[in-house]
Amino acid sequence: MKLSWVSRWIVVVVMVSFVLPLSVLAQSSDQAPAKIDSAILAQQGRAETTFWVLMEAKADLSPAFTIQDWQERGEFVVDTLQEVARNSQSDVRKLLDNEGVVYESFWVSNAIQVTGDVDLAKEISVRSEVEQIIADEAIPLPELVPGTDEPRLSALEWNIERVRASEVWSDYGTRGEGIIVANIDSGVQFDHPALVNQYRGTQSGGGFDHNHNWFDPSEVCGSPSVEPCDNNGHGTHTMGTMVGDDGGGNQIGVAPGVKWIAAKGCESRGCSRAALLGSGEWVLAPTDLNNENPRADLRPHIVNNSWGGPSGDPWYQDVVDAWIAAGMFPAFSNGNSGPSCNTSGVPGEYIASYSVGSFDINNEIASTSSRGSSSFAGEVKPNIAAPGVNVRSSVPGDNYSSFSGTSMAAPHVAATIALMWSAAPSLVGDVEGTRSILDDIAIDTEDLTCGGTPEDNNVWGEGRLDSYAAVNQSPRGPVGTLEGRVVDAESGKPLEGVSLAITGEFDRSTITDADGDYSLSLPVGTYSMSAATFGYVALDVGDIVISEDATTTQNIELTAAPSQPMYGRVVDSRGSPVPQAQITVLGTPLDTVFTNRGGGYVIPSIPEGDYEILVEAGLCYEAQTKSMTVDSREQVGFRLAARSDSYGYSCRVERFNYTEAELPLELSGDDVALEVALPFDFVFYGETYTRTFVASNGFVNFLAPQRNFFNGPIPSASAPNAAIYPFWDDFVVDDEAAVYAEERGTAPNREFVIQWRNVRFFLDTTRRLDIELTLFEDGRVRTQYTNIADDEREQGSSATIGIENADGTVALQYSTAEVSIINDMAIMFSPPR
Repeated sequence: MKLSWVSRWIVVVVMVSFVLPLSVLAQSSDQAPAKIDSAILAQQGRAETTFWVLMEAKADLSPAFTIQDWQERGEFVVDTLQEVARNSQSDVRKLLDNEGVVYESFWVSNAIQVTGDVDLAKEISVRSEVEQIIADEAIPLPELVPGTDEPRLSALEWNIERVRASEVWSDYGTRGEGIIVANIDSGVQFDHPALVNQYRGTQSGGGFDHNHNWFDPSEVCGSPSVEPCDNNGHGTHTMGTMVGDDGGGNQIGVAPGVKWIAAKGCESRGCSRAALLGSGEWVLAPTDLNNENPRADLRPHIVNNSWGGPSGDPWYQDVVDAWIAAGMFPAFSNGNSGPSCNTSGVPGEYIASYSVGSFDINNEIASTSSRGSSSFAGEVKPNIAAPGVNVRSSVPGDNYSSFSGTSMAAPHVAATIALMWSAAPSLVGDVEGTRSILDDIAIDTEDLTCGGTPEDNNVWGEGRLDSYAAVNQSPRGPVGTLEGRVVDAESGKPLEGVSLAITGEFDRSTITDADGDYSLSLPVGTYSMSAATFGYVALDVGDIVISEDATTTQNIELTAAPSQPMYGRVVDSRGSPVPQAQITVLGTPLDTVFTNRGGGYVIPSIPEGDYEILVEAGLCYEAQTKSMTVDSREQVGFRLAARSDSYGYSCRVERFNYTEAELPLELSGDDVALEVALPFDFVFYGETYTRTFVASNGFVNFLAPQRNFFNGPIPSASAPNAAIYPFWDDFVVDDEAAVYAEERGTAPNREFVIQWRNVRFFLDTTRRLDIELTLFEDGRVRTQYTNIADDEREQGSSATIGIENADGTVALQYSTAEVSIINDMAIMFSPPR
């Protein structure tokens, strides 16, 4: 039976001619297969396969453990790894460059991903610096298993109360302030009400800066990927369990005072090994949105990993080791393959990883929670257990849902470490010391089914998590309280959302509440504080003394900044006006303004200062950002370039012009396709076609019948190719739906129309929509959309829209898994002229 759309959230990660040195020539080519995975050798005779070249050289990161400074320690780890990779990969990369081979180099594990044939793999394998060549195997993202909401007596969820997180907040005055967490997952809805205030990219007073806070190596959320998204739901849920709190009735997170960042290691339908490794590198030194300017000082303290694969594979071990050397705690789910023994998955089963099992509201271990022992030296796994059944947390769409699995359990541990490190700054970076405390405070739970002891066994690990006990046992040292109120200097009105950065022996940050108040616990010492919010002149205050068990009050008055108007015009590359372009002043709460029919816009008032102005005009134009200083009345114009692929196709949103076709096609059911003769020769990416294959799942292609219901980003070498995707998703053409076609016009200006009318999504009879594709005799392609409700899925949140060439190397992707369509909308794709 075919899986439902929700079930399909399960990610199946699928995931030279030169003179050789004498040391290489001395090796027999007959020995080459010994280094090569048999799965690669089985591809002999095929044009291409993807494989990984693992290098012999390993970095010595041991000196990092003696470095006390956070930035210096991180930079040492990154610099050392990069130097070893650069030196050891040099000759192999030269070979690949000379052959014109597609490859990607990674320094965190000293490996190269290569797309080539088996003969190339053999040629590489004879080199002495190459340790092994392995296949690009699959790593699954755990399924989101729906649960039920457990009863609660307050805004707190059962799981938050069970680990006693709220007692930490009240008794120790910390919710994780000053600590940065990250997840490597399917992404995060960054502006979810329970997550937006904790996102490090949220700017004081409003707006966002995603640089160094978001990484999307596969560019699933856009190309370029300029802001976080989550087209699966898994990552938003796990992040919510770590940090979630909407300030109202949804206290879903263990440590709502932390700041979070995220790396999208899992694409829409799968987590590639390249994306997971790239994400593992990025968290060591987060980069800007151009993947430049790495900042090891901005790395997270803790990385949650609610994903894993089959046991026994050491492929991610180097990443875990690098994180620990950099002082970053690696938290992993233990897997959902229980109740059998020896089912722990990697990377959680590594000795260096801290893995988490799952229990329910009755303190019973989840039947699916993977058991140990580990295949690595028989280590007891999991290390600890946390709530993981019917855990309610955030999901995309500003919603909340309950799910079950060790994916839900691991974030409790990651967030508990944030509470520990916030309350006891001397623990920051001490992964071994932190593990020891967690092991000691865990509530012993005996289950010897899979071996071990009553205190440490392969079902519960050390036992059940107790966040309060963990913080209580942490070396907190003497602390005091800093509190105060921030108001408008002229009116005395309290200012909400003011960002307060406290610096000194330990750095902390917080924001004021609705009454302008703030309060936080600080280690004894002398501090400085800066207060900043949009529309006001920032203020610095020094010599704030925190004494043991005492409260220091520091009130602040902020002065409003003078303001100026801004106006201008937005045009395209031809100088034509671009109506409905969006102008956003980044990092501010100012409303986005839209251009009029003439391309003009006005922003009535902007406080004087330095800003980034972002202009967007749909997905057919390249967004443009300008830096500017506002110090007087400002006139600012923008010229937007059309997006195009490397072949030259471009797109443009046009006036809606839909007329129903009248010839029904014999196409009905689920995952079906039909060959249709074209009334004229149609040229597409330089190839001429006389027929097309219409699929029930909202696309056509020109090569062969394709019925794929699982869409993804384009271009992709996977079928279908030579394809047009008006709205590629999982559709059913049932008795209430039909597919029509019609020829219109006369040569040489004929059109061929294909319409999917009133089609519905698989296992969903409530959502229906109409989609049209028009092929023009001159090579243009138009897609149109009607009967589209104000619903994210009908607007494209799980669809792929765009065009792609015959070998899957070039495409103009309008959107993938992104809300991008509105009712009565038309998109024209035009070939180069």
